[in-house]
Amino acid sequence: MPAPTDPAADNAAAQVIEETLAKVSVDGIQPANPQQTALRNRIVDAWRRRHGGGSPKPILTLVGGYAGSGKTEFSRFLSDITGWAFLDKDSITRSMTERLLVSLGGDPNDRHSELYLTEVRPLEYRCLMETAWDNLHVGTSAILSAPFISELNDEAWFKRLENRCAAKGIDVAAIWVRCDPESMREYIEFRAAARDAWKLANWDEYVSGLKTDTSPPTAHITVDNRLGSAITFADQTRESLKRILT
Repeated sequence: MPAPTDPAADNAAAQVIEETLAKVSVDGIQPANPQQTALRNRIVDAWRRRHGGGSPKPILTLVGGYAGSGKTEFSRFLSDITGWAFLDKDSITRSMTERLLVSLGGDPNDRHSELYLTEVRPLEYRCLMETAWDNLHVGTSAILSAPFISELNDEAWFKRLENRCAAKGIDVAAIWVRCDPESMREYIEFRAAARDAWKLANWDEYVSGLKTDTSPPTAHITVDNRLGSAITFADQTRESLKRILT
């Protein structure tokens, strides 16, 4: 987006971003919650820095959620306003995953069998994290879009990640995108990806294993994308920023 012409425009844009983050978050951004306010401030600060001010230590932001929840769209929105690198697990690993599953005698579109879960999924996340480290090591903040279902529900895993990041002078934050099953199914049907065939064919069984009304214990902010509300706000914010800055 174009640089603001004066400080007033910059402040107006920052306020729009703050208001959007409050609107899309379950229960808003609570002033008494230091993790929420810190992440909000980092996002707004990144917006300001894109227009010429300073370069603090990088931050690793994990954006998780179930298939069709809107995590990829929200990650892109964050990347748009912060300039942080946007890394999507499927984009980085899909070709490798499909070929590896075939090599192991499986279905290239399998995302549910024991073969995928034990032999392939760990490699997907390793590739994603290694790509993130490549960016972070040179001072580039990164936004990772992936389900992160097991990872964000594992407080010990997240603590190890925090410790590794702290040792290298890197901040870390987690965002969970919450969505209702009906909206998720609508999006999954719309994108028509072969890897979603099992979910759609076994929808009731699939949904029964989801916890759509709760968030992982490690999430700093829960984005409310039920009925697509957060993505709508994100699109409105992009348009508001364009009007302010042009």
